[in-house]
Amino acid sequence: MIRQATKEDAAAVISLMYTAIGGIVHTLAGTDDIEDALQVLEQFFQEKGNRISFENVLVLEEDQRVIAFMLAYHGSRAAELDRPFLERLAAIGSTTQTIEREAREDEYYLDSIAVHSDYQGRGIGTELLRLFQQQATELGHHKIMLLVDQENASAKQLYVKQGYSEDGVVQVSGHLFYRMIKRLDQVH
Repeated sequence: MIRQATKEDAAAVISLMYTAIGGIVHTLAGTDDIEDALQVLEQFFQEKGNRISFENVLVLEEDQRVIAFMLAYHGSRAAELDRPFLERLAAIGSTTQTIEREAREDEYYLDSIAVHSDYQGRGIGTELLRLFQQQATELGHHKIMLLVDQENASAKQLYVKQGYSEDGVVQVSGHLFYRMIKRLDQVH
């Protein structure tokens, strides 16, 4: 069952999120300690008005267990959604003063997506991509975007097969990612 995430999904989603975004977790949390970082992100997940808030997440539940999630928001909201992270980083004395802008003002952005390893290979990721596109269309957005690690050729190939095209490169937390975009106003 696909549903809107709730605050109670924090531990399950953040654990899956770590498998998807890895070291970016440390940048957002402002700590190299994995347990501390996950705890900080779980707290943010349970709050409204930030990039990883439960408000921006859909989960796939099977056997009363979160097995996959999708986190998306519009690029025009990026600065607003990153502000709580920047405020926390400043409060703890972090030298990080900016968060790399991933999405542009006119893009609906798939921030992260992950499927639990026990459920991979069943088309769940592809279904979530379809749902992301459907969500964007329903919200009236005409351009969708996601990032793919330059070292992940198979994922890039999947996105190209889904109709995405490369639109430059962005560096996030020291890693290079291809920006992959898809225009929905040209889809028939």
